[in-house]
Amino acid sequence: MNYQAAIEAILFVSGTPLEVERLAAGLGIDTAAAREQLLLYSQKLEEEDRGLRLLFLDDMVQLSAKPQFEPQIITVTDLKHASPLSGAAMEVLAIIAYNQPVTKGFIEQVRGVESGNVVNNLVEKGLIEEHERLMVPGRPLTYRTTANFLRAFGLSSLADLPPLPANLAEQAEGEETEEG
Repeated sequence: MNYQAAIEAILFVSGTPLEVERLAAGLGIDTAAAREQLLLYSQKLEEEDRGLRLLFLDDMVQLSAKPQFEPQIITVTDLKHASPLSGAAMEVLAIIAYNQPVTKGFIEQVRGVESGNVVNNLVEKGLIEEHERLMVPGRPLTYRTTANFLRAFGLSSLADLPPLPANLAEQAEGEETEEG
């Protein structure tokens, strides 16, 4: 079987991020072999200077157009360019990305302002998602980032986030110690 051709077909039809484990099962190979075939396919796309690329998003992969073709894609398909995020939205995303999963209460404590509307807008944009309810009084929802977040910021995983400045990291550790 031509695994790379099969990968291309599956990812093209899927259109959304697909778990590598699920892709491996569909190909009838183990996950390590699927990852190897994905890397080979990704290299092939780069070497042949094609218009597509593979996005690796944690344990998922997605076929995507290369960013340099965005103007032509928008012109032809009438897709709208995503509106930029507000400073408040970027702040909330950073809080969630570095501390997830977190509650709205935690976000509001860090920011010092009500953040429900910002959180709801980020959920609508698909950048964060509801994760689970905590087993504490009130059973608050927790939120975490999504594969769309990774894609939008050009990250393969949360490990690719830049490190927090030392003074912020120390301050955050101090707050955790006081709460704990």
